[in-house]
Amino acid sequence: MNHKLSRFAALASIAAVGAIGAPALAVPPANSPSATPGPNASASSKANAYGKFCATESKKHVAGTKGTPFSRCVTAMAKAAKAAEAAKAADAPKPNPTTACKTMSKKHVKGTKGTPYSRCVSAAAKLINERTAA
Repeated sequence: MNHKLSRFAALASIAAVGAIGAPALAVPPANSPSATPGPNASASSKANAYGKFCATESKKHVAGTKGTPFSRCVTAMAKAAKAAEAAKAADAPKPNPTTACKTMSKKHVKGTKGTPYSRCVSAAAKLINERTAA
């Protein structure tokens, strides 16, 4: 009988240690590689970080334009993130998301919801709110 009790105590202690240690492992440190990169970071690291905000943008290159709509959106999100971090550090009001998206097209594309500019402003506003709230 004593042997069954010691097994139970050992399993309970292992489960308790696992439950306590799991949340600490889930949160990466602030200086880890998974932290959001700035606007001068490589294109691949920006795409991984800001891609969730630019998922609706096309990755096809259009002749006569610089970059793809997706890459321009990622660059705009990086500018918005940098402005949000600077405003948070200086205890200033939130930056305007329209300044980061000023290079985006305001021309409506048939079959899509909104314009590239309006989608960028919406995503930048979400990003800025996320950055200044944290």
